Amino acid sequence: MLEDLRIREFSKEEARQLNPLQLALIGDGVFEIYIRNYILSNNTQLSAHKMHVKAISYVKAKSQSAIMHSIEEDLTEDEMYIYKRGRNAKSATVPKNSSVVDYRNATGFEALIGYLYLIGNKERLFSILEKSTEIYLT
Repeated sequence: MLEDLRIREFSKEEARQLNPLQLALIGDGVFEIYIRNYILSNNTQLSAHKMHVKAISYVKAKSQSAIMHSIEEDLTEDEMYIYKRGRNAKSATVPKNSSVVDYRNATGFEALIGYLYLIGNKERLFSILEKSTEIYLT
């Protein structure tokens, strides 16, 4: 069972000290799993390839940037701090299929997701994840 997985929970202070790109790496994985599960839950008839293609439309930088803009005003001061650290992080990666602005906003979004996951704030994490699918669908 998923509950049996041993996942280290970080204190807020420990998580805030992590490199924002580390937070974004974790957030990217969490968001990807959430979206794949969301897609599968809403259409079990899709092939793996079609699920993958649909998932890409959610997890690409442009979509994550749009999601971030929609939830930005609802963030707490702490969440905004993490988002901005992720957004402003210097990355060696160059965006392939998005603008630099969208890529940076997406990195901030992923850092926020990673932070909430690592500190174990499941209620807030799932609230933002659920909003992300609602925002994208509208």
